[in-house]
Amino acid sequence: MLRLTSWISTNATALMQEKIIPYVFTLSDSPMLLRELLHTNKMYQDGLKLEGNVPGFRMSIGKSYIVFIVLWHAIIIIPAILFHAKLAKLDCHLLMIMAILFTGMFFATYSIFKEYLIDTVALKIVKKGWGNHFPHFDYDRHAKEVAVIYADALEKEIPHKNMQLYILEKLVEEKK
Repeated sequence: MLRLTSWISTNATALMQEKIIPYVFTLSDSPMLLRELLHTNKMYQDGLKLEGNVPGFRMSIGKSYIVFIVLWHAIIIIPAILFHAKLAKLDCHLLMIMAILFTGMFFATYSIFKEYLIDTVALKIVKKGWGNHFPHFDYDRHAKEVAVIYADALEKEIPHKNMQLYILEKLVEEKK
């Protein structure tokens, strides 16, 4: 069972990265500016809403609905087929209530799906920008530190032209 779960997780991630994201999003080829990278990384680390605040990609809402509807039906069809005989015998009033609940679940889970897609693409763009501006520091290890240092630099009103040097000095200083 653990192998099956691992296999599904791996293939779902691959499907997301290779098929869904390129279909739903248009990504920019231009590199992310340092100021944009630092701001986006801070927002990501603070858990803030990223929709509309991350430069470098555009999401097609229509395509995201198409993908979500296909995934939704792939998940719902199996239980519907398995329980068809029992569902056919239910009272129509109960079926109306179930239809309302499933419609609510559809739109609620779409919001979660959309946020997940945006967070995934934002992280991908931030990691790409990180490689341009901080190639000698691992993103997973230093992203939170850089977000804290960036907030401190904003508080101290460090000019943007000195921002990268300030952050690099603080990162090296913390390693000693």
